[in-house]
Amino acid sequence: MKIELKRKLASLTVATCMALASFFAVMNASPAFAQSVDPATVVALPQGFADDLAPNAVQDQRVRQYLYPKRIVWRSETGVKNVEKLLEPVLGQTSTSIMGDENQACVLSKGGAILFDFGCEIHGSFRVEARDLKPGKSSVGKTVKLRVRFGESVDEANSTVGEKGAINEHSTRDQVIEVPWLGAVECGESAFRFVRVDLVDDDAKLIFDSARAIFIYRDMPRLGQFKSSDERLNKVWDVAARTVHLTMQQYVFEGAKRDRLVWYGDFTPQTMTALRVFGDSKVLRDTLGRYARETWPLPKWMNGMPNYSLWWLITIGDEYRHTGDKEIVLEQWDYVKGLVDQLLPYIGKDGHAQFPSPFLDWPTNDKPAALDAGTHATFALAFDRIAEMAAIVGDAKTEKLAKDSAAKVRSFHPSNAANKQAAALLALAGIERDGENNVATVAKNGAEGFSTFYGYYMLEALSAGGKDQVAIDVCRDYWGAMIDVGATTFWEDFDLKWLENAGRIDEATPEGLESLHGDRGAYCYIGLRHSLCHGWASGPAAWMSAHVLGVTPIEPGFKKARVKPFLGDLDWVEGTVPTPFGVIKVRADKQKDGSVKTKIEAPKEVEIVE
Repeated sequence: MKIELKRKLASLTVATCMALASFFAVMNASPAFAQSVDPATVVALPQGFADDLAPNAVQDQRVRQYLYPKRIVWRSETGVKNVEKLLEPVLGQTSTSIMGDENQACVLSKGGAILFDFGCEIHGSFRVEARDLKPGKSSVGKTVKLRVRFGESVDEANSTVGEKGAINEHSTRDQVIEVPWLGAVECGESAFRFVRVDLVDDDAKLIFDSARAIFIYRDMPRLGQFKSSDERLNKVWDVAARTVHLTMQQYVFEGAKRDRLVWYGDFTPQTMTALRVFGDSKVLRDTLGRYARETWPLPKWMNGMPNYSLWWLITIGDEYRHTGDKEIVLEQWDYVKGLVDQLLPYIGKDGHAQFPSPFLDWPTNDKPAALDAGTHATFALAFDRIAEMAAIVGDAKTEKLAKDSAAKVRSFHPSNAANKQAAALLALAGIERDGENNVATVAKNGAEGFSTFYGYYMLEALSAGGKDQVAIDVCRDYWGAMIDVGATTFWEDFDLKWLENAGRIDEATPEGLESLHGDRGAYCYIGLRHSLCHGWASGPAAWMSAHVLGVTPIEPGFKKARVKPFLGDLDWVEGTVPTPFGVIKVRADKQKDGSVKTKIEAPKEVEIVE
């Protein structure tokens, strides 16, 4: 491998970073990793309000953008006139001069219904503005009742609560709103791509001024980027990055529609993707630190689940590896030491580590041997991180205890039970049973047996075993298959077998086929309850950055970094990886003789190792 290394200072300001509008802009800059961390929130209220309101004011770190529909998926045969007007820009303010003009606006009357497509999955709300209206029999005052249904799929937007698992849990996706005369009303928040509106009363009429989505998100530039000669792989990376972005709201949610909660076992793949795409951020730190400690004080387990406390420890350690910021560890150290005391009794004299009610992911929940093996491996990984953190804070006693505990756990060798989740964790922990090959178990039959959550660890295990090409193929075959059927974000779970005799998610399921959203799923994600934007599914973006682009930290905070791209069947790859000192830029090209020429640009503070 031939390497060209160029040093470049990270000198761009936050404002400049925010102005980067394309991949090439980021590729030609090195915005500092630390600049993506929000400063302490200061609520600036206007003069005349500050004295009265400031003590109770909390700033929302997110922004709002209006979106017009991109297309009309469907409209009722009757009761809809001039629907195309809702695809056109409007002033965003009703006026009495045009309120009665039905020729220049969309009109809903008896039996009227419209299904909108906003182009891709977003997080936010829906807003209707009325130019004029005729109240119906059930109207309260001069209003019209409108039924609004959100959907991550067309089938979900067309469903009724209770039908095929459709719910109003965590976010209200099926509701009746009252639209006021010469006014506007908003409903949401949720994650959705499609919105269906139905006029409730047959004797009512609504003249629209507009029907728009409100996109609510954190304005965070993609400091990390990835491109290659394979557009399918590029699309997988892009959709993975979008998926985790939509879950980064007040805190880092598990799913943008459901559950809209912080689950610390699910948090590790999200954190790795967020660090690789956006760099360090206040929302990551708040979710991992203050929120965790205050919500689950000891002796509680994270989310009431012992396995999730292990994953919290691993995630704290991984964030330190990427940021090099000791404060991340110091802030948690008392909690970490208390957690160590709770974990030690679960390591048996023979080194077998186990919990009475373990949990990995839902597809393994009815497989006791896999649950046991995966939990055992997670103990080893967690105590590795504890030892690293103890060294950082200078706690020699805890460091030795953690190292000894990790070694004791590794002295016991459970079977992987021919399960890819368990095999992946055992491979990453370096625990091998005689007669078994954990990496081979993960690689067997490619994407068969993958899950969106533990798929990240399976990809990492394949790389640990030298099977990066297999991992690339799995990204194409497994995550790419969701894109093929209309996905613009990645799902809570997915099985390739679900595609058999199933329709797409971006159109109504044709007669004779089953609904990919409504007729699939299991456990807690049956049918339309299934989340189609789940942060744990974003793992391919983090994996591609680390193993295809090939940039990994050798020392915390990328003070020393290894750059070793893997092209496999690719002709070229290029991208950026955020560090505390700025981005590392990499371009690798396969030569005619099969060798790889790599060009690297890195901040002067980063030592590059081939």
